[in-house]
Amino acid sequence: MPRVPRPAVAAAAVLALGALAAAPAPADGPAVTEPRVAAHLDLARGQSPENIALAPDGSADLTLSNARQVVNVTREGRTRLLATLPAVANPHTPVVGAAVVLGIARAQNGTLFVTYATGTAATGIWRIPAHGGRPRQIAQLPPTGFPNGLALDERRGVLYAADSVLGTVWRVPRAGGTPTAWATGAALEPRNPRPAAKVGVNGLRLHRGAVWVSNTNAGTLLRIPVRSGGAAGEVETRATRLYAIDDFAFLERNRDTALAAMTGGSEVELVRPDGAHHVVLTRADGLSNPTSVAVRGRTVYVTSAAYFTQRDPNLLVARVHQRARD
Repeated sequence: MPRVPRPAVAAAAVLALGALAAAPAPADGPAVTEPRVAAHLDLARGQSPENIALAPDGSADLTLSNARQVVNVTREGRTRLLATLPAVANPHTPVVGAAVVLGIARAQNGTLFVTYATGTAATGIWRIPAHGGRPRQIAQLPPTGFPNGLALDERRGVLYAADSVLGTVWRVPRAGGTPTAWATGAALEPRNPRPAAKVGVNGLRLHRGAVWVSNTNAGTLLRIPVRSGGAAGEVETRATRLYAIDDFAFLERNRDTALAAMTGGSEVELVRPDGAHHVVLTRADGLSNPTSVAVRGRTVYVTSAAYFTQRDPNLLVARVHQRARD
């Protein structure tokens, strides 16, 4: 198949933020060890893994941004196609130009939800039946935006989507329908004046009664409380100097300790509740522009999209040694 243009999100963020890196902190927190590449993907086929949702059997559902596909990767590294998002004629996607599938969330019944950015009416949230099947758009988001990270709150029956260009967290009913601009403001917006480098709010996770997001241009990790009625509380900055941060995940036994994918430097950093952070995985471990992280038990999953290294997109797994809950 012809080569699909790669997204410029990660590359633009690095250009915007420069080549600086935060000084590493002492590694006296949870340790990450035994990294290995569980599955190698094919860049020539557009297989840049952007985001990840874990299945109960330990396999991983991945969005392959350029290929517009969602695949399942087993614990043994076997890959199975679950769905392909429909092609879009003349996409005008902000930042990247091409139509790309980005965020992913998995319901308990196996239904998958993904964000699709196209620059057309196809931009929005799409639903994929459990075990794969034909995708269906359930919510339309502004074609001028770039819907990216995605999370499902099953208790409230809503989805949250981070829009990297419009600096907005959208809220959409799980069944689909009209989106609501749930959270906005300067802390979520892109910080770089160059149009090609405008990447604000990016990764998104639900964690302990709040929506947490990263801002790639600003290099921040932010917490937005969910009030009792469902409205957004005031945005709180929890960590800074996370240059070219993409998506992230929280450790299950360490409260607000997170592992964050640092796309530009091909690193994963451990971010503590007090905002301190240090590198725990690097390019030498197999990372190639990592974009997302997932954690289950003692296993860490990291996707590498190879957007501008142009070498070895992959799924890496490692062991995490967590402390008892604080």
